[in-house]
Amino acid sequence: MTEPLSGQAAVDQLLEVLDLKQLDAATFRGESPQTGAQRVFGGQVAGQALVAAGRTVDPERFVHSLHGYFVRPGDPTEPIQFTVETIRDGRSFSVRRSTAQQHGKTIFFMSASFQVTEEGLDHHTPAPDDVPAPADVPTMADWVTRYPSRRAAFNAAPRAIDVRYVNDPGWVPPGDRNASDQQRVWMRIDGTLPDDPLIHACALTYASDLSLLDSVLSVHGEVWGPGGVIGASLDHALWFHRPFRADEWFLYDCTSPSASGSRGLASGRMYTEDGRHIASAVQEGLLRRVGARR
Repeated sequence: MTEPLSGQAAVDQLLEVLDLKQLDAATFRGESPQTGAQRVFGGQVAGQALVAAGRTVDPERFVHSLHGYFVRPGDPTEPIQFTVETIRDGRSFSVRRSTAQQHGKTIFFMSASFQVTEEGLDHHTPAPDDVPAPADVPTMADWVTRYPSRRAAFNAAPRAIDVRYVNDPGWVPPGDRNASDQQRVWMRIDGTLPDDPLIHACALTYASDLSLLDSVLSVHGEVWGPGGVIGASLDHALWFHRPFRADEWFLYDCTSPSASGSRGLASGRMYTEDGRHIASAVQEGLLRRVGARR
């Protein structure tokens, strides 16, 4: 089996995925990495939609929030066309609507707001102080050594993000996961990104979809796949609070306030290693028992 891209090579491929081709002032085209996946990863299309929106905004205005809906599964073998609508350009804020389409149908749409830099009140909830440092948390390679049956899945896609679970990951076998009200993960882009803040925001958007819904399953000690649950993102919201680099460690501290009606709600806060609160995310997902009637 060919080893997947990792480190800077995988990061460079991620940058290629985020580097959309501009067709005209408001239209862009994006590609998906060919990994054999059956559908486009939600974080990818969200990150690409933000790239498209951001390219139509004055670079002096930085994204501070986005709200997106996953409407249809994306086909990874086909290009995605992004169309950006200018909703407003005010003195301090710009608002865009970015729509992703394949085969003439919308698969995802997002509203994003951008703001000029301003000074004002500043406070945030402290980062949790009982979390081990990234170097003291098992790597994905450590987990795969423990569960070699997961190696094929681990090797199926490029590894542009270094993901280190503080709690049990959601893909361990049924019965091996301890229930927890918290799902905490250290992450960083596993290489060097350009200094462009939009690229870091798009990379963080990509990463924010990796483990958020995992917190819903964690409450019940449930797992993904056979003997557990299958799921899909329904919507995703992200707020950016302070400057950051996505290629430096951040803690993704996730919880689930509610699950009902085959849907689960998850919220997450992202903190730098020195405790700065850089972003917050909320997502609702469809969660069904494997084999349940659709």
